[in-house]
Amino acid sequence: MRDLDKALADIVAIRSQIAAGTAFRGYGPATMAATGAVALITAVLQFWLLGDPTGEPLGFFIGWLIAAVLSGLIIGIEMRARSQRHHSGLADAMIHQAVEQFLPAGVAGVLLAVVMWKFASETLWLLPGLWQILVSLGIFASVRSLPRTVALAGAWYFVSGFAVVVLASRTHTLSPWTMGLPFVIGQSVMAAILHFASGDNDVED
Repeated sequence: MRDLDKALADIVAIRSQIAAGTAFRGYGPATMAATGAVALITAVLQFWLLGDPTGEPLGFFIGWLIAAVLSGLIIGIEMRARSQRHHSGLADAMIHQAVEQFLPAGVAGVLLAVVMWKFASETLWLLPGLWQILVSLGIFASVRSLPRTVALAGAWYFVSGFAVVVLASRTHTLSPWTMGLPFVIGQSVMAAILHFASGDNDVED
């Protein structure tokens, strides 16, 4: 049994090493563009429905939480399907690696929102910019398994995050556009990068 357990552990380790050295093709350009559309729709709906986002922070952040969950589901479903097509037997290892790379930034974003809501609600205007900075860190962490040009999208979120913090510091207010527009642009950049890096369009995949 010890030999069998060791052999199985060796196989898992080898698969993980192969996955670490393989370019991940689970993200599709059409899906990234779709998540940008989700961000735009969310911003437009909040602009129409929320008269004062700063006075209704719960509605503001619940809206963006729903948008994030929907985007995550869209990405996750296609990630699974594309990984099965492109990575075959390594699909599970590749997906695990992709999630592992982005997970710390995602968890940090959720915990940051909870802590600020509970203990420093007067600073919630900082959250949109801080979320964008965390997204940039998640993208930078994923660069080693994606096309290197993905770093451009990470740089966009990094710069936009700090720009949003600076702009919001003047009024300490929440705006659907300081969330929506940066994500529309950032996800569009990601979609374009993945499209040109793959050398084909998403329909043919």
